[in-house]
Amino acid sequence: MTTRPTLLRPDRFPSTTEALGDLLADVVADGNSLGFLDGLTRDEAAEWWRGRAPAVARGDLAVWAALDATGRCLGTVSLAFAALPNGRHRAEVCKLMVHSAARGQGLGRTLLTTAELAAAERGITLLVLDTEAGSPAERLYRGAGWQRAGSIPDYAADPAGVLRPTTLFYKHPQTRAGQAA
Repeated sequence: MTTRPTLLRPDRFPSTTEALGDLLADVVADGNSLGFLDGLTRDEAAEWWRGRAPAVARGDLAVWAALDATGRCLGTVSLAFAALPNGRHRAEVCKLMVHSAARGQGLGRTLLTTAELAAAERGITLLVLDTEAGSPAERLYRGAGWQRAGSIPDYAADPAGVLRPTTLFYKHPQTRAGQAA
């Protein structure tokens, strides 16, 4: 892996939306299901990221990016924090993605661990996520100790527009010392 994930604070986040957009467009073009369909342009992807800026500014969304020396985004992961009082103990891991040129080097696992540790440090005791059933991401989550909660058929369309099932996962994050938060 060439770089470590960095938390994108509200003052820095806007300057990274182009690089994040390039990453999102690359991942969707490579056939990965992230809520977008084939044909997503770099500009559309960057605009989607710009739309996340208010949530980042409010602290409702934390975004980490792994940028190389040229500023290219090789990977990202986000934590969406529950807004309602009865859910403040949990967060959703979302938009974990690795650039096609950086796969197979452990960056996905590093990004996931970064989000898990940050959640534990914030006092989050439950993490949830969903991913396309049977995808490489599903194997990553299982290998990282996430528990399968169930599957929903025909949950979302893949980039080609084919309906696919999704698998729901949960995990109690671990602190750096290895104890549950």
